Amino acid sequence: MYAVIKTGGKQYKVSEGDLLKVEKIEGAVGETVEIDQVLMVGGAEVKLGTPLVPGAKVKAQIVAQEKDKKILVFKSKRRQGYRKKYGHRQPITRLKVAAIEA
Repeated sequence: MYAVIKTGGKQYKVSEGDLLKVEKIEGAVGETVEIDQVLMVGGAEVKLGTPLVPGAKVKAQIVAQEKDKKILVFKSKRRQGYRKKYGHRQPITRLKVAAIEA
């Protein structure tokens, strides 16, 4: 069984036992979170939402709260001597999918 969920403005296809990296979700390591924005549930029978599947939930456990890899942002203007470089590390949450309830 698999599901397509929406969290942090992005969509993810998940199955039970999957590890995934999502935008930061509030909670401590070890807590269980319920994601109720389920767009599709698949398996023997496919259920499509319009836009959400009613009554469907995905339960996941928070494995880690950390920062993603650094991205570098570099700005410059030609012939002006203007150069600016800085980095950004986005906070992320690592989840382990425990159960999919259709």
